[in-house]
Amino acid sequence: MFNLDVLFSTTNILLFMAILTRISGLFASAPLFSTYPIPIQGKVWLAVLIAFVLFPIVQYNTSFTAPNSVPALSVILFKEFLIGYTIGFCANIIFVGIELGVNMFAIQMGLSVSQALNPTSGGSSPIITQVYTYLATMIFITVGAYQWLFAALYNSFKSLPIGFTFAFTPEMVGSILTVTCQIFNIGLSIALPIFGVLFITDVLLGFTSKMMPQMNIFMVSMPLKIYLGLLLSLIFMRPMAEYIGTLLERFLTQVTLIF
Repeated sequence: MFNLDVLFSTTNILLFMAILTRISGLFASAPLFSTYPIPIQGKVWLAVLIAFVLFPIVQYNTSFTAPNSVPALSVILFKEFLIGYTIGFCANIIFVGIELGVNMFAIQMGLSVSQALNPTSGGSSPIITQVYTYLATMIFITVGAYQWLFAALYNSFKSLPIGFTFAFTPEMVGSILTVTCQIFNIGLSIALPIFGVLFITDVLLGFTSKMMPQMNIFMVSMPLKIYLGLLLSLIFMRPMAEYIGTLLERFLTQVTLIF
């Protein structure tokens, strides 16, 4: 029989709160969970369900002791939220890098002025950026990248146990900074194929304007670059999707190993 006095003890209740807080931090910054307008009720119930699943595992592998004051409990909960938020933030770097890269060649195409509300981020972004964001999200779901996300969350309870111990090792901090710096590599790798062709097009149009000064090159260049950029986006869509899938697997494996 279950002993309800032990099951619903103060220590177990606070331990469950700490687990739920770490999961809430993950949902606040992780891709898919934070970037899409999922109903708050759905996020809450999903977080509670995951906390129920993790509770017996964490309870068995931890020596958590209940704090004896509200400020101490607040410090623990803040620490748990920060850990979860850091995991989600590292995983979301790849989506920010993709958006950065697409914005680069969207500006080169001349589509940066045609912005609309982006439901994934809550701000405004070019339409083509939203297309690539949706593409990356579908790949994220297809390759099961959320499994690496939850694996990193599960591993974090071993490497960063619940309690007052809050030690980000130098190796862990260095790995987090390395992952964060990859945002520029991701952005350049996404933008370079299309951006390079459009840059060469600008150079050729510049030579054309020098050879034919009477030609209104501006009226020709704008629709030409938009048409060429959209055509290149369609041509590179499949290899870009394969590259994003490989990038997601490699990147989220690094995040899992960090925590």
